[in-house]
Amino acid sequence: MLYRLLSPALFAIDPEIAHGLALRALKLRPAGRPASPGPLTSTVAGISFPNPLGMAAGFDKDGEVPDALLGLGFGFAEVGSITPLPQAGNPRPRLFRLKEDRAVINRMGFNNGGLEPAHRRLSQRAGRPGVVGINIGANKDSTDRIADYATMARAMAPLADYLAVNISSPNTPGLRALQDEGALIALLDAVIAARDESENNARPPIFLKVAPDLEPTDIDAISRIAIEKKLGALIVSNTTISRPPLVSRDAGESGGLSGQPLKNLALQRLKDFRSATGGALPLVGVGGIADADDAWKRIKAGASLVQLYSAMVYEGPGLARRIVRGLEQRMRAEGFSTIAEAVGSG
Repeated sequence: MLYRLLSPALFAIDPEIAHGLALRALKLRPAGRPASPGPLTSTVAGISFPNPLGMAAGFDKDGEVPDALLGLGFGFAEVGSITPLPQAGNPRPRLFRLKEDRAVINRMGFNNGGLEPAHRRLSQRAGRPGVVGINIGANKDSTDRIADYATMARAMAPLADYLAVNISSPNTPGLRALQDEGALIALLDAVIAARDESENNARPPIFLKVAPDLEPTDIDAISRIAIEKKLGALIVSNTTISRPPLVSRDAGESGGLSGQPLKNLALQRLKDFRSATGGALPLVGVGGIADADDAWKRIKAGASLVQLYSAMVYEGPGLARRIVRGLEQRMRAEGFSTIAEAVGSG
C-alpha cells in the first residue's frame, strides 16, 4: 500500500535516479533475516535454496545490498554484473520505464565500480546466512574478454554461492558472440580452470546466463556444452533485442527489453532449453515474471528457480513475499509435497 502511494512521485523522477534512491533506502533499512527453510526449500546445484524466487542481476550491480534483498523474502540474490575494472557504462539516458507496457528498456552497458570495491564489500558479509550469487562480466574495451571472466571467477569464487557467467547482455558490443560454440567452450574452460585455482579451494557451481534471442541450433549447442562442462544451471533468459508490439512513448529506444512483453518469449525459450537438455540440467526462469502465476508456470515448464527484477519497479518491495505465499498455495492446491516435484510437471 505504501509503495502504491509513493510510486507516482517515484515515477516522476528519472528512472536511474529512482533506482539509486531504492538502493539507498535498502542500505538504511534493517536487513532483517533471510528466508527460512520451509515447504518451498529445494536443492539445486548442491545449494539449498529456502524458496525458488531470486532477485536477478542488475538491481544490485556492486553487491551493496544482498542481505537487504534477502530480508525482503527472496530465496536468493544475484549481484552484478561486475567487471574487472570500473566502467561508467553507456551515456545517459540509458534506462526507460514503459509504464503502459509494464516494461523496462535498458542500455546500461555493465556500469559498475569494478572488482576491487565489490570484492571488499562482499568479503565483509562472508559467513552470513543466505544464498548470494555473483554475476561476472567483461569490460567493454577489454582486449581479452575471456581473460576478464577468468579474472573475475578466480577472485569471486570464494565469496559466491554460485558464479553466473553473463554473456547475454545486448548492451556490450560483441558480447553475445561468446554464445557461439567455439567461443563458449573456450570461455567455460577458462572460467572453470580459474575457479578451481581460487583461494580456499572454493568451487561454487557455475551458472550460464543466455539470451532469449537464440536460434534452435544455438539452443542445442549451448545445452550440449553446458551438460558436458557440468555447469550448475542455465539462466534463461536475459533481456531481448526483439520488439513485440508496444504502446509506451519510449518504445523505440534501443537496448534490452524486459518486463511483461518479454514473458511469452522467455517462457518459450525456457521450454526450448528444457527440451534440449532433457531435464539433465537445472534451469533458472527469468523474464516477465510479475506474480505467483507467472512464477508457477515457469516452474511447471521446467525451472528449478525463478528470478525477477523489472516487476519490482511496478509492484514494489513487497512483491517477493506475495509471490512466495502464492507459490506455497499453488503447490498445496496441486498436491505436490516439494517444489522439486512440480519442476517440469506442466
